[in-house]
Amino acid sequence: MKGYRMAIVGATGLVGQEFIKVLEQRSFPISAMRLLASDRSTGRKMRVNEQEIEVQETTSESFQDIEIALFSAGADISRHFSPIAAQSGAVVIDNSAAFRMFPEVPLVVPEVNPEDIKRHKGIIANPNCSTIQMVTALYPLHKVNPIKRIVVSTYQAVSGTGSAAIEELRAQVKQVLEGQTTVPHVYPHQIAFNLLPEIDVFLDNGYTKEEWKMVEETRKIMHAEGIAVSATCVRVPVLIGHSEAVNVEFSQPISPDEARDILVQAPGVKVLDDPAISLYPQAWAVAGTDDVCVGRIRRDASQQNSLVMWIVADNIRKGAALNAVQIAEEMVKRDWLHGREGIEEIGTTADSHGNPLR
Repeated sequence: MKGYRMAIVGATGLVGQEFIKVLEQRSFPISAMRLLASDRSTGRKMRVNEQEIEVQETTSESFQDIEIALFSAGADISRHFSPIAAQSGAVVIDNSAAFRMFPEVPLVVPEVNPEDIKRHKGIIANPNCSTIQMVTALYPLHKVNPIKRIVVSTYQAVSGTGSAAIEELRAQVKQVLEGQTTVPHVYPHQIAFNLLPEIDVFLDNGYTKEEWKMVEETRKIMHAEGIAVSATCVRVPVLIGHSEAVNVEFSQPISPDEARDILVQAPGVKVLDDPAISLYPQAWAVAGTDDVCVGRIRRDASQQNSLVMWIVADNIRKGAALNAVQIAEEMVKRDWLHGREGIEEIGTTADSHGNPLR
């Protein structure tokens, strides 16, 4: 099998390291690997497929001869370097929000809309972690019984903010248990033994940017502009694993048993649903796993044609690294890597929230 010349931008971060792990575990064909990060990490050595590779600083010349570039270094880095990488001939799979809502950039969850990959012009966007797990679970139901409305409350692990947030939670837990005062740095308030209904910045409409991502991205991925979506996103003192309480209104009646039967056969979904033995998805249990786990499937007692369910997944794997690698796998399998046109049309101008100025 042909190997591909790859680069990872943000290789030393949580998702960057998970990229490497997932690529190795899934035996993705790699002929050469370039690990890129900021100048602070230059010279650090990391292992990829038993080979020791030195991390290089990301520059405009970093993408020469690269075929696939996985980005997870933040929106600013992506906005600057992704078009450069694409112009150099690489296909960028970007984990940031920089290009997600550009009409010409596919926003892909392979279990939902793999066909969108083929229309890429050099950049493919990886969706928000909370959106990925929700649409993976809901799309198989939507195909059978179109969804009219989604109300979701998320419970998101601190790893979604990065390694500094993990260290802050660990330090604060120790401080609280020892009776010390905590001083938050990563979050606006103490996260240990607390919940923060504030993820990313607040928008003028009262939602946070994270919540609005779920609204817009769900519609784009599912090709369903008519779905009404409302989200409340909460940061919780959990290290890994995002959980979601999801209320879904369908066009026609659907029973919990019908939903379970559909989801049991859905790709990337694992049903854990037996209240009699307290079986349901839990954040600690999904850490390091690939599936989107669904349980607590029940009728909404307040709304006709509606179900309520509990959806949990590893936000660093399926919510980021795994989904990106799956995109690369689909692209390679279907021979959609080359033949791109119109790369220069992808703009880099966006507002302060990362939305394209069109």
